[in-house]
Amino acid sequence: MNKAFNMEVFLAGVLTGSHATRHRHLRQAKMIQAEIADRWQQETPWAWQRKHVAWFLEHHLGRRSEATRYYYILTMRLLARRLEKPWKFN
Repeated sequence: MNKAFNMEVFLAGVLTGSHATRHRHLRQAKMIQAEIADRWQQETPWAWQRKHVAWFLEHHLGRRSEATRYYYILTMRLLARRLEKPWKFN
């Protein structure tokens, strides 16, 4: 039996800021994970490619406000830092 992936433990080394900021990043990272797992069947961030995260930005956040997109991009930067990937998002 596989254990569920724990996003909080995964991001623990790169999360900084206030409690509310850390909570927002965790909530958004879990949302990104759930959408990518649903669409691409990639359960953990270790299996993600840049196209998966770019798809989330384009299709899931396409109609959201610029402010919402900005906060998700900040979370995606944390994920990229944790994965040690050179991903850049606009």
